[in-house]
Amino acid sequence: MRPMSASVTSRRGDRAGSRRWGAGACLGAALSGLPALAAPRLGPTECRAAPARRDALQAIGARGEIVLASGTRAVLGSLRWPEEASVAAGAESWLAARLGRPLEVVVRGEADRWGRVRIDAALADEAADLAGGLVAAGLAHVDAGEGDVLCRPALLRLEEAARGRGLGVWRRPVREAKDGPGLRAEAGRFVVAQGRIRNVGERASRTYLDFVRRGEDGLTVTVSKRTWRRLQEHGFHASGRTGRLVRVRGIVEIWRGPVLDIASAEMIEVLEIGGLEIGGLKTDGAEPPGAGPERERALRR
Repeated sequence: MRPMSASVTSRRGDRAGSRRWGAGACLGAALSGLPALAAPRLGPTECRAAPARRDALQAIGARGEIVLASGTRAVLGSLRWPEEASVAAGAESWLAARLGRPLEVVVRGEADRWGRVRIDAALADEAADLAGGLVAAGLAHVDAGEGDVLCRPALLRLEEAARGRGLGVWRRPVREAKDGPGLRAEAGRFVVAQGRIRNVGERASRTYLDFVRRGEDGLTVTVSKRTWRRLQEHGFHASGRTGRLVRVRGIVEIWRGPVLDIASAEMIEVLEIGGLEIGGLKTDGAEPPGAGPERERALRR
């Protein structure tokens, strides 16, 4: 169902720059265990990295805020802290077990309104990435937040095994995009949903991806003009996209129906090419092909 107001503009400013986007579960960037080795100095503003430095994990605050030994207040980038209390407690315990350990830290972008910086961080004594560890354990979702680009797209691959096993945040199943009432109940919350695109409507300022037929109650994804252009540059065109299975994520808003307003192209994952499912979707809870410890180690190199 198409939202009521096609003139509603995105709350996020479109910024220049893009990263490669391709059909599949994620972009093809490799996840490095040492963010200092992988952090780009160029690219979108929110992903630009300061020089790597040595620090240590001193304290864990509310909703995953990190206090470093240097006094810096930070949050791990490219992920969303879990909303469910029991999972959040598990994520906090996971980080707390690493208190006092030396870290290799890279700051990305500018500080937020609360004075916190977004960081990539890895344990310096064993090259274990903090964000990657939380995601692989199902203790956080991958999320671009308010940014137009997901700075670490390879984290999406680390979700696969946790999702297949129903760990942590994945205890709650991925929402069906055609389940309008269920999505309405999640208004104001971060959700991951999947379904087949039934209609693509391109307008002057926005593009609408409808997951149900007109008149039915289900999800609509809205995409800004700049983000739609990024998707098109990498093969995501309106023609031939209907019927494709995709996974999307974001904060549920309610217009005429449930809506996800997506600014980051990486938050739309194509799960099917030529009739073959490729995104790690499993209805029997089995581990997706290519996931598991060996896959994770390869991504960390």
